Amino acid sequence: MAGLLAVALAATACSQQGASTEGSPSAGPPQRGGQITVLKDASFDGSWPSGLDPATNTTGGANIAQMAAIYGGLFVISANPDGTGAKVVPHQAESYQVLDQGRTLKIKIRQGIKFTDGTPFDAEAVRFNIDRNMKSTCTCRPIWQLAKNGISTEGSDTVVLRFTQPTASAINNIPISNVNWIVSPAALKRMGEAKFRVTPVGAGPFKVVSNRLSSELVLERNPDYFKKGLPYLDRLTFKSIGGDQAAYQALLAGQADAFEGMTTTPLLDQATKNDRLTVTVQPPTSPYVIQLNTQIAPFNNEKARQAIYYATDFQAIARGVFKGRFPVSQTFTAPGGLFHHKEGVPGYRTYNLNEAKRLVQEVGGITVTLGTLGDYVARQVNIALQTQWRQAGINVKIEDYQLNRLVEAFNSGKWQAMLQTAGAWDPAAGVGVAFRFASTSPFTGVKDPKLDQMLNQAAAEVDPAKRDKLYADAGKYISDKAYAPFGLAFAPANLAVKGVYGPGLTTKIPPLVVNSGILWDEVWRAK
Repeated sequence: MAGLLAVALAATACSQQGASTEGSPSAGPPQRGGQITVLKDASFDGSWPSGLDPATNTTGGANIAQMAAIYGGLFVISANPDGTGAKVVPHQAESYQVLDQGRTLKIKIRQGIKFTDGTPFDAEAVRFNIDRNMKSTCTCRPIWQLAKNGISTEGSDTVVLRFTQPTASAINNIPISNVNWIVSPAALKRMGEAKFRVTPVGAGPFKVVSNRLSSELVLERNPDYFKKGLPYLDRLTFKSIGGDQAAYQALLAGQADAFEGMTTTPLLDQATKNDRLTVTVQPPTSPYVIQLNTQIAPFNNEKARQAIYYATDFQAIARGVFKGRFPVSQTFTAPGGLFHHKEGVPGYRTYNLNEAKRLVQEVGGITVTLGTLGDYVARQVNIALQTQWRQAGINVKIEDYQLNRLVEAFNSGKWQAMLQTAGAWDPAAGVGVAFRFASTSPFTGVKDPKLDQMLNQAAAEVDPAKRDKLYADAGKYISDKAYAPFGLAFAPANLAVKGVYGPGLTTKIPPLVVNSGILWDEVWRAK
């Protein structure tokens, strides 16, 4: 059963998403040595105000690059060499077994790995970390229903997870969650959480030299990394920068070597024509969604939510603002991820200005504050939505947030509408559909037990075909209840100066959430 399920999950990953794989363009064989500086947007992944301890980092879902460079990861998502898709593969783990129809997961740890403080990376260290990380408040904590005493070890090399129900998505969930990043228990105990979050100790390809929170993280090569000959780079630096324009100018000025997650389409057009840069647009996995807070006015009224659907024309926004660069989705899946259906959702409410006006009048008018993270695409979409909604008689105020303020707004429960990404490579993984729609999530505007049951059933299903159908049903239910209109399947791009190469940086790997999971141990620069 375990072997069959593993094959089924991998086959689903390959067959149901259309990401392609590009080789490093005319790069030649990888070379050892050198250093690079990678820029990160201060409004998103360039912010790590609470540090980089997986159990205390409140923005861990955005900081995948930094965490992967320090900790490596039990598993990674890797593009298939033949270009047919991607799959989750063991990294610091050696193998895994799914047993009891998805109720048990056994992870075998590679022998001989050591943390950079010299202590062993073994099953007990992994068990300690998973237990600790599952109790954290990080949004990157997996939403698993573990049995009592559900985390244990078998010998020195195997960790066992036992779930209260089948959890078919568990393996696909790990690369995007904090349980993937294993810290040294000895270093944590010796340093204490306050110091550890600034200078954490892992077993990844790099170790921390210095860390100025939300500003600059300097890493150097781990000479005892478990993969022989890797990493290629001697030093890797992450720097926070104030958005796409500043990052683009820094690359052209020779002040940095790469930028992850560019979305400003005019800059992308310029960068594509610049022979000093390599531009790699990643396959979209996370469509935008207009989250409506159904717990407060005006969107506790279904007719007000219907008015938003009818007043919204994402196809026009895609054509007029983004020149058709981004596809439009009607649900929480996108072409680069699992379980996507290009034909859309039956009965989905599409743009109808007259019906929108009628509903606005019927509910006595609608006034709404529409928020989002302050990046280019989100701002442009919100400006376009403001224009469209005003034509329907809806009064709209736009508000931009930094990531930490956005989290605070959601936790307050007082927000009305938010433009956010919804979904992941696997809908049950990380910042997937449950993150935006499950009653237990602090980042939802929906409290619906029936929808909770549908999403839980889909995440638990071990048969890929049945799981596909369950997610289609959930997407239709969200549409029927007018819970949240979906829109552009946002596809960010990575920029690198010529001479810098690596998987996920200059090749395509489907993003785990928004940005792709770059394999930093294999990034290199030509001499």
